[in-house]
Amino acid sequence: MQEATSSRVETRLAELGYALPGVAKPVAAYLPAVTTGNYVYTSGQLPLINGELSVVGKVGAEVSAEEAKAQAQVAALNALAAIKAEIGDLDRIKRIVKVVGFVSSAPEFTGQPGVINGASEFFGEVLGDAGLHSRSAVGVAVLPLDAPVEVEVIAEFE
Repeated sequence: MQEATSSRVETRLAELGYALPGVAKPVAAYLPAVTTGNYVYTSGQLPLINGELSVVGKVGAEVSAEEAKAQAQVAALNALAAIKAEIGDLDRIKRIVKVVGFVSSAPEFTGQPGVINGASEFFGEVLGDAGLHSRSAVGVAVLPLDAPVEVEVIAEFE
């Protein structure tokens, strides 16, 4: 296994100004990620930074769409941390297969796809073609800890 500093993906993250965080501690009874065959499934990742949410509330009310898009990117970074903890090396990612994004939305807010673009664009920026994926962007009434977004990922690895 390669050292983290020699990982192509982690080098790319550093070039883009990101540091891979530790895996966020689950807020209930589940694992951050599990594998079956050559696929890793992450649990829903909140945009936690050092174990805390920097933004809370509903998108379209307390949280702007742009703030929420940035939070979706943080959740995607946390998903990469969970994937690394599960498979050991992010360079093993063959493809991000699917992203499911949940947006805690005010009743009139309909911009969920634009918010989850924060995660989708991040994966493309970091992984290139391997980051292109299928996706769902869903508006929900509330998320754990009053987070504005939650992102889960299915990735194929070698």
